[in-house]
Amino acid sequence: MLEGPAAIPLDGRQSETALFVARGTRRLLRAHGFSTITELTLASGRRADIVAVGSNGNIHIVEIKSSIADFRADSKWPDYRLHCDRLFFSIPPDVPVEIMPEDAGLIVADAFGATVLREAPVHKLAGATRRAMLLRFAQVAADRLHHLVDPGMGEMAGG
Repeated sequence: MLEGPAAIPLDGRQSETALFVARGTRRLLRAHGFSTITELTLASGRRADIVAVGSNGNIHIVEIKSSIADFRADSKWPDYRLHCDRLFFSIPPDVPVEIMPEDAGLIVADAFGATVLREAPVHKLAGATRRAMLLRFAQVAADRLHHLVDPGMGEMAGG
């Protein structure tokens, strides 16, 4: 039996600000009935910062931008639309909302919570894509849980 809270190891690529934004954003999503996983590799090979699955099977992807420079350096985010029903950006309070694309949802978050400033437009996934995403989400979540109880099994899958 494990004692104390288990923690999923961080992969070290996220800034402290991005980790805080992710925490607050995940709290918001959880309050709205979504289960989330971070750093999920998509079929395209890109990694989504947060993938959220609702009880109805809806899939949201949240791309975290921790600074103006972080946003300006990123040109891959339009690809995420192919893997979700709704695409959001989540930013800390000090990033200007005006620079964020109007055709995506917008969340402002800190380490303790988040607020949706703009809902994301809906673009329903094809059935086969939804099935593939749900299976990927489930497999990676299960592998990460397994890693917590049996860390000797090697690297976490799917991150």
